[in-house]
Amino acid sequence: MKNNRRNFLKVAGITGIGVAGAGILSSLANVPQPASEPEPAADPQPITDNSQSIIGLYGPWAASLNENKIPAFSFRHEKWQKVGKWKKAAKQRLLEQLAIPDIGGVPKVTLKKTYTYDGLHIEELSWQLPYGRPTDAILLKPENASGRLPAILAFHDHGGNKYFGRQKITRTSASRHPVIEDHQKEYYADLAWANEIAKRGYVVLVADAFLFSSRRVLLEDVPPQLRKGLDDSNPEDPNNIKSYNIWAAEHEHVMAKSLFSAGTTWPGVFLAEDQKALDVLCARPDVDASRIGCGGLSGGGIRTVFMGGVDPRIKCAVCMGFMTTWKDLILHKSYTHTWMSFVPSTPNDLDFPEILGLRAPLPTLVLNNIEDGLFTLSEMRESDEILAAVYKKAGAEKNYKCTFHPGIHKFDKPMQKEAFDWFDQWLKG
Repeated sequence: MKNNRRNFLKVAGITGIGVAGAGILSSLANVPQPASEPEPAADPQPITDNSQSIIGLYGPWAASLNENKIPAFSFRHEKWQKVGKWKKAAKQRLLEQLAIPDIGGVPKVTLKKTYTYDGLHIEELSWQLPYGRPTDAILLKPENASGRLPAILAFHDHGGNKYFGRQKITRTSASRHPVIEDHQKEYYADLAWANEIAKRGYVVLVADAFLFSSRRVLLEDVPPQLRKGLDDSNPEDPNNIKSYNIWAAEHEHVMAKSLFSAGTTWPGVFLAEDQKALDVLCARPDVDASRIGCGGLSGGGIRTVFMGGVDPRIKCAVCMGFMTTWKDLILHKSYTHTWMSFVPSTPNDLDFPEILGLRAPLPTLVLNNIEDGLFTLSEMRESDEILAAVYKKAGAEKNYKCTFHPGIHKFDKPMQKEAFDWFDQWLKG
C-alpha cells in the first residue's frame, strides 16, 4: 500500500483527474507515507479486454452514438470539398462550443527581472488579466541575439502538479526545487526543453496556464469548509506541495462545474489565456510574428490541439503525448484525463484529432509513446489515420507527420530532437 497514493496520482494526474477519482484521492491521501521517496510508478495498466468499458454496459451504447459515421464538420465528410470553406465553418462551430470568454485586449506586460543563464537571455514577465492574480511567465532567447527571431509559445504539462507551471519546462539557475528536478527527470530526460529549443535561435515564452502556479487557486480564497484543513503557509515545502496538488486534483470537478455554469468551458478559458500570451509574444520587437510555433506535452498537448487548431498565427504545431479519439475516452481512458480536456457536443462535429486538423495545411507533428498508458495504442493509430486523411484531402500530405516512440508517457531527448528539427524545418526555412 505504500505507493498507492503516488501510483494513483501518476495514473490520474499526468494530465489530471476526473470526478470519478475524487473519492479515491480522499482515501489515498490518508495512506501513511514512507520516510523516503518511493520508486517512480509505472504508467496505467493497459486495458486488454476490449469487450469491457470503463462505464460498464453503457459503454457500447455511448460509443454507438457516433460510431461508424463521419462527424458533421469533419473534412473527411463528402459534403466538404474546399478546404477554406470547411475550415471557416468547422472552426466557427468549434468556437461556439468552446464558449471562449472575452478577456480584453493585449495585456500590459511588466518586466520583473532580466538576467543571463547558460547562454540564454532570460526575462521574468507578468501581466494582469481581468480576473485572478497576475500571470507569471518566463521568456528565453540566445544571449546577444539580434534582429527578429522565430518564436515558440511553449506549453507546460499538467502532471498532477498545479503548484508549478512555467518552472516545469524551464531552468533559470543551477539550482532547482526538488519537485521540479524529479519532474524534469521523469518526463523530460532531465532537460528543460524550453531552454533547449531557445538555444537553437528562438524566442521562447512559457506562461503559467489557468490554475497553475501564479494562476492557481489559493486555499485562502475558497471557503474554509473546502480547504480540507490545509493552508498556504510554508508553500515551498515538498510535503505541502504534495498536499496542495491532491487538493487541487479533488477541486477540478468543482471548477469544471462552475465554468459550465458560467456558460464557458475549461478549454475555452485555456485558449483565451493562451491567446493573450500569444499576443504578448507577437508584439515583441525581437519576434518575427510570421514565424511562430507552439507545442507541449500532455496537458500542454491539449493546449496545442486547441491553439494550433484555432489560431492561424501558429505556423507550426507539435503535439506531444496527447492524441487519441473520442471513442478511446468513452470506452477506456476518460478516467486518466483532466476535466480540462472536454468540450460538450464537439464529438458530434469533430473527432478529437480533427480539432488539431483544423490547421491544415499548416505543418503539424504529433509525437506518441507506444506504451503510453493514458491512451490505447489502437486509437492513437486511428488518430494518425484521421489526421493523415485530412491533410491528404487538403493537398498537404508532406505537412503532416506522426511518430510513435518506445516507452511510456514522456517527451524525452529523441522526441525533443525530432520536435526541434520539425520547428527548424518550417520556421527557419
